[in-house]
Amino acid sequence: MALYSEKVMEHFLQPQNVGVIEDADGVGEVGNAKCGDIMKMYLKIDRDIITDVKFETFGCASAIASSSMATELIKGQRVEDAMKLTNQAVAEALDGLPPHKLHCSVLAEEAIQAALEDYRQKQERNKE
Repeated sequence: MALYSEKVMEHFLQPQNVGVIEDADGVGEVGNAKCGDIMKMYLKIDRDIITDVKFETFGCASAIASSSMATELIKGQRVEDAMKLTNQAVAEALDGLPPHKLHCSVLAEEAIQAALEDYRQKQERNKE
């Protein structure tokens, strides 16, 4: 059996939403010191809808594929729905990850949560 599913390979070889949003409404960066993976997510949000999302990931095939899939799953979603994204949903959408690579889907979840928290904090500051 192959180590990675076809979906993982597809998102690794042709990742979606790679890049930077210069005027992002929310930015989140997380890393895993043990494996060296680093993910940075950028969100553009208009009227509570994620209109654009980009990522930069330094890491293995699973990390890149998880980042790509996570962006696909939240693009066009309401902020409150994106907040509910779990690493299990990312892994399932990729048709599974090897057990020793599940931490990559956790990083994708955490990067999105960090970007959403950054957005929330900016909204609070704008109200002051």
